[in-house]
Amino acid sequence: MSHFAKIQNNIVTEVIVAEQEYIDTLPGQWVQTSYNTKGGVHTLGGTPLRKNYAAAGYTYDSVKDAFIPPKPYPSWTLNATTCLWEPPTSAPVEEGKYYTWNEEAQDWTSAE
Repeated sequence: MSHFAKIQNNIVTEVIVAEQEYIDTLPGQWVQTSYNTKGGVHTLGGTPLRKNYAAAGYTYDSVKDAFIPPKPYPSWTLNATTCLWEPPTSAPVEEGKYYTWNEEAQDWTSAE
């Protein structure tokens, strides 16, 4: 069994697990996606598929053959290699601390 994303107007509307033979009987556009692919890397060392695992609301770019998540903030930019959105500055890394992006301040805020 594999995962397949239903695409309408380049937007993923649902993802299901099915056999290719079943998908071939369904109306509409269905594109296979890999649960183990993120940022163009297969997490188990296999061959990555379409840059990222699809989810409802993602965009399917047929030219890049990639699933792209929704843009989280206006200031973030799309990495053309990974097809993931990146903040203007990297998040701080401190053990035991969690940070969230503050779009108004254009900076990371500790969620302590």
